[in-house]
Amino acid sequence: MSEAKEKKEKKEYQFQAEMSPLLNLITHSLYTHREIFLRELISNSSDALNKLHFLSLTDEKVLGDDGELKIDINLDEEKKTFSISDNGVGMTHDELISNIGTIASSGTGKFFDKLTGDKTKDLELIGQFGVGFYAVFMVAEEVTVDTRSYQEDQGYRWVSKGTGSYTIEPVDLPNRGTTISFSFKKEAEEFATKWRIESTIKKYSDFVAFPISLNNEKANKSTALWARSKDEIKEEEYNEFFKYIANSTEDPMSCLHLSVEAPVQFKSIMYIPKKPDRHLFSHDLDTRIHLYVKRIFIQNDCKELIPQWLRFVKGIVDSEDLDLNISREVTQKNVIMEKINKYLVRKLLGEFTDWSEKDIEKYNSFWADFGSFIKEGIHMDFANREKLIELYRCYSSFNPEKLTSLKDYVERMPADQEEIYYVYGKDKDSIENSPNIEYFRKNNLEVLYLYDEIDDFIMPSIGTYKEKQLVGIDKADLKLKEDKEKNENDKKQPAKSAKKKLLGYFKDIIGDRVEDVVESKRLVDSACTLVASKDGMNANMERMMKMMDENFQASKKVMEVNFDNLLIQNLSQIQQKFPQDQLLKDCIEQLYEGATLLDGTLESPSKFVPRSTGIMEKAAELYLKTLEEK
Repeated sequence: MSEAKEKKEKKEYQFQAEMSPLLNLITHSLYTHREIFLRELISNSSDALNKLHFLSLTDEKVLGDDGELKIDINLDEEKKTFSISDNGVGMTHDELISNIGTIASSGTGKFFDKLTGDKTKDLELIGQFGVGFYAVFMVAEEVTVDTRSYQEDQGYRWVSKGTGSYTIEPVDLPNRGTTISFSFKKEAEEFATKWRIESTIKKYSDFVAFPISLNNEKANKSTALWARSKDEIKEEEYNEFFKYIANSTEDPMSCLHLSVEAPVQFKSIMYIPKKPDRHLFSHDLDTRIHLYVKRIFIQNDCKELIPQWLRFVKGIVDSEDLDLNISREVTQKNVIMEKINKYLVRKLLGEFTDWSEKDIEKYNSFWADFGSFIKEGIHMDFANREKLIELYRCYSSFNPEKLTSLKDYVERMPADQEEIYYVYGKDKDSIENSPNIEYFRKNNLEVLYLYDEIDDFIMPSIGTYKEKQLVGIDKADLKLKEDKEKNENDKKQPAKSAKKKLLGYFKDIIGDRVEDVVESKRLVDSACTLVASKDGMNANMERMMKMMDENFQASKKVMEVNFDNLLIQNLSQIQQKFPQDQLLKDCIEQLYEGATLLDGTLESPSKFVPRSTGIMEKAAELYLKTLEEK
């Protein structure tokens, strides 16, 4: 029998042996929700219309008298029947077999040979076969496809129950295009209602480029905002679209509308909100970037499109080039996705940088709400680390009320300053009342004020900036210059032997609670302070480590003693004349616990408070005697 004659007769085609398990996998395992069937059917119709539209650009005759490209859906709620029609390119007899019969091709055997048993890997492998049409068998027992190619006058009918076989027969069809029809399974009759079909169209296909009608009523917006020219879109339209995708009542802070032809083809609208969501600070929160492919909705929260630290950004990406797996629920790992990701990050970083240079007020407002995400990026995103560091902001002793950048700090540095200094504190008062700040205040050396605990991780991770090392001022090995004024006061200090003796006595009293007791070069007014050893963590970082691990053992601190301080000088004299005096011991204990109090590491005030009272009692008694002697 000739091939031409076969095409004019009804013929049954047997699927290969692998068909049944593969179809079973598609209809029962790959799709999370049955509603996906409608998305796939609309997607196929949209593809058929796109192909015809492309052909018409070079040959208007392909449209004939049917130039209005559209998708029509008809639903009979009583009979539980459904059909979807498009007037796209349609299919020939052979195209029916090769397009919706792809699943029965010889490649199926090769597919099963490659199955690994790993669901994720196998899902990506299945994606290479591109047969989303078969999702219809999740809701239908038997499916009919009537189609006529734009290239010929003969139409064909394809019928299958999605099991062992399908039939193809010639039929008379008045117009080009494709109609898919079926009755709903009993367990899928929820979709035999108008509101269910309408809501599914709105969810997945609202922005398909062609009009979709449901029982002769328009069911989609058909014009995607991102596909229009920026020049013709009003600010109000951008704001309304943001509220739609972000479920917000506020306008966004900023909007980026991108139309990219290379290195990949995609369109996108990215929004920066005015305020972060309440739950944004959870690291496992999904992004809010919606993925479309050729205006077909694919995924609500596509993590692959944007790094985790940018999860506050909301928007959409519509790709012309992106490969998807069969379920269209998980994108295949490929270079296209990576290129889109890099492009979006570069554009967003460019936007933030532009604010920081040209609209400082806007950037400071952005930093107040989203600065923690930039810090997270510095810690996690090594590819964009240098740009993110330039966006970093904090306060400083130069102006505690105004944000500064590392670049600004370096430009203000004296020529001979070799390091960038920083300190962590709960607030400005706690920092400015810290003994460790005294040397820097006296010598007019700027110190960055860090109020956010994550900053204590950020600064060491940055390490150096413009060849200047970032150094916490509460470290024991600071490179401090000799204070000329302090040298002139040396004559008021105890002799070297007396200093050594007193420092030794401090060590005896405090014992192994500290790593060492040394003479201080940084203190100006305060009697003593505790600082981290060369390789140790500061108090804030140790506190955070304890929160994460209750068994964490903090490193011992170094205690610095200021021999310019009158109390220390008097203690030295007491130690020389009355080395076993109880007041001397009490004062040393009090100085140590007072330093731990300022350091935030005082474990218990049970001895600190009564000891303080006892010392004040003695001081008040002596003071009273001096008053009586006058």
